[in-house]
Amino acid sequence: MRTVMSYTVVPRLPKKLEGLRKIAYNVWWSWSQQSRELFTRLDRDLWDSTGHNPIALLGRIDQKRLEEAAKDEGFLAHLRRVEETLESYLHAKSWYQQVNENALQASFAYFSAEFGLHESLPIYSGGLGLLAGDHLKAASGIGIPLTGVGLFYYNGYFRQYLNADGWQQEYLQANEFNNLPCTLERNAEGRPVTVGIELPGREVRLQVWRVDVGRIALYLLDAKIDANRPEDRSITDQLYGGDHEHRLKQEIALGIGGYRALRALGREPDVCHMNEGHAALLALERIRILIEEKGLTFEQAREAVIPGNVFTTHTPVPAGIDRFGADLIDKYFGSWYGRLRTDRRSFMALGRHRPHDEAEPFSMAILALKTAGYANGVSKLHGDVSRKMFRDLWPEVPVEEVPITSITNGVHVRSYVSDPLDEIFVRYNGPRWTYDAANEQTSWKGPERVPDAELWRVHERQRAKLVTWSRERLRGQLTRRGASAKETQAAEEVLDPEALTIGFARRFATYKRGTLLWHDPDRLAAILADKDRPLQIIYAGKAHPKDDAGKQFIQRIAQLARSERFRHKVVFLEDYDIRVARYLVQGVDVWLNNPRRPMEASGTSGMKAAANGALNCSILDGWWCEGYDGSNGWAIGRGEDYTDLEYQDQVESRALYDLLEKQIVPLFYERGEDGLPREWIRRMKRAMQTCIPVFSTHRMVREYTERFYMPAALRYQALNRDQAQAGRDLWDWKMGLYQRWAQVRIEQVSAPQTEALPVGGALEVSAKIHLGPVKHEWVDVQVYTGEMNDQGSIDNGRAISLGRDHDWRGEDGFHMFRGKVPCSGTGRFGFAVRVLPKHENLPNPFIPGLITWG
Repeated sequence: MRTVMSYTVVPRLPKKLEGLRKIAYNVWWSWSQQSRELFTRLDRDLWDSTGHNPIALLGRIDQKRLEEAAKDEGFLAHLRRVEETLESYLHAKSWYQQVNENALQASFAYFSAEFGLHESLPIYSGGLGLLAGDHLKAASGIGIPLTGVGLFYYNGYFRQYLNADGWQQEYLQANEFNNLPCTLERNAEGRPVTVGIELPGREVRLQVWRVDVGRIALYLLDAKIDANRPEDRSITDQLYGGDHEHRLKQEIALGIGGYRALRALGREPDVCHMNEGHAALLALERIRILIEEKGLTFEQAREAVIPGNVFTTHTPVPAGIDRFGADLIDKYFGSWYGRLRTDRRSFMALGRHRPHDEAEPFSMAILALKTAGYANGVSKLHGDVSRKMFRDLWPEVPVEEVPITSITNGVHVRSYVSDPLDEIFVRYNGPRWTYDAANEQTSWKGPERVPDAELWRVHERQRAKLVTWSRERLRGQLTRRGASAKETQAAEEVLDPEALTIGFARRFATYKRGTLLWHDPDRLAAILADKDRPLQIIYAGKAHPKDDAGKQFIQRIAQLARSERFRHKVVFLEDYDIRVARYLVQGVDVWLNNPRRPMEASGTSGMKAAANGALNCSILDGWWCEGYDGSNGWAIGRGEDYTDLEYQDQVESRALYDLLEKQIVPLFYERGEDGLPREWIRRMKRAMQTCIPVFSTHRMVREYTERFYMPAALRYQALNRDQAQAGRDLWDWKMGLYQRWAQVRIEQVSAPQTEALPVGGALEVSAKIHLGPVKHEWVDVQVYTGEMNDQGSIDNGRAISLGRDHDWRGEDGFHMFRGKVPCSGTGRFGFAVRVLPKHENLPNPFIPGLITWG
């Protein structure tokens, strides 16, 4: 066979249009209306047919059209405005510069298996990736020195279509890397930057691509290069494809290869944020580097690494966590035991609940928790669920104090708010309204300034746009399926641009209960059949290729949607992606979400809908527990938990029908003399006012920065300067504690004997503690207090530190600690005294696993 040599062709832009290239290669254009209008102005049809991809547009556009644009003064003026706006954005003083008064020189890295930035860069599957993409966009907006790290999947995630029977079919579509907004990173000699990862008996090379996301660089690793074996090139073929072994190789590439790529690029971070357990292996790489380059022991290196790692868990059930059998871990990490100067047993213990249970698989989430100083769930409720799920890792710690907190997810508002809605917000609130909302969370009045009639006109236009687009998409679906001309023509008649429209779009996992609304088809049909108050439903979503139960949900909806009584009222849109989501959240009136509580860790699609004025109708799960206030949408039920799942479906489907019949539909069609649904509009404004400021990634990323990134960087830097001497000292300190802690005991606890204390008073507590050889500076003596439950235990307790009595003189090794417990409310309270380790470089006192209770 002949040798085939490759070459790349790039667009030839007239000199006056060179600015288009810089704009096209920065994904900032995806949330800049004037940038998108600039590319649309070149060729609207081509912009649509290329999936709104400016690189593909510039590569396929007729050269004559470019020459014409170079002579068009109006177009050139538009181009200059966009260039100036981009330059201003990239160099403006940021929030981070303003709050970083101590001039902390630190860098942060965000590792994720998927990133959802725009539909033209299809390396995402769902909520996890969209959150990651929004995280980068917000980090850019507020100027955080953060770098993204992920994998560049040749085939992305699977594409979806439904066959004639409504059954989901999957196919793959290769990404044309050179037609995407990315560039191959090259070294000083012009050669592609590559890094190696070790797999059994061989090394695999990964090349590095860069995507600019505003001020943020996202680096994506790709194994599809000639230097690798054919089977190794497939490592980055597909997101979430293959078996367990394939998944492990991908996670090695992401965590270990990703960290090595940052070092090769001179961007080694102080803090690494692991977005789910897929990236947990980066902790092992950081430990290895300290061992091999600074001579630390395994234990010392682990202590030095922990404060610089952040872990966010997104799953509320153990089954959703990546776990690998000991045979696979031995196969891929057997050589690491010696490199890390540890033994197999200690290595395996890093990923197990029960460290020495040989039957227990190796969990990436547990590895992340045992090597991270900061951990969180993605909503308040999910934080509670996560603490209960992982409480066995801290057996003597009350569940509410398990060191997993919560930072509720948000969305990058500007990426999802419709352009017309953005325009009226700019008109009445100024061009920085999204930033103002994030800065004025409790006092933002933006929606109130918009006249009702103007807001409603914009919303009605968006609904009509959604209906028109849905008809076009449905017609395309029917044509590809080989439907008859009559069926295809009927697509023009589905949906009503003026009817109350419900949207349901998400991953079709069974716990999300995509068919709950169909629990009683006859009752639903009766609601939909009201000609005076029409209602319609648009569905979209994919089931995992191996989830037949989820596919059955889709099939049932698709088949019912084709039946005569639902044909014009219900539509299922195939191949759910960011573009489909954008049309839906911008055009529907109600966003429906009905998972089994508490299975929805957070959810973000409802936040995007609320930002556009859609009203959420949802189970009180995930973010909606925090977002719902009684006037900005509807709640299905009151947050009850069930053990009988069939009974739960009956109760909650009836509650949903009642809401539709008695509240939602009547309210939508309650019009004044001017034809406006004033009360509905009031709720729309309330939804935007309460959700936009709080459930935004600007708020979320600022919270991560203030609570995690900055303190983590300070601790990590302190532990790793001077050949990581402080890290060595921290381990020595812990070893001293482990050897001496058995002598710590609570000898006596004293408090006044009283029947009752008044609110505003205080209970004085003193504790005589035997520390023996443990220095008093090394411990924190606390009162753990809270309301007593019926079982005599403390619920939702809080810790109050006692101070050492320096004047008290007792026997050697004994110390007296005293303090007051404030009485802030009435009821029956209890308290206990405990002793915990204390050290300035511990992110939390539970890391050593030492605690003594009275």
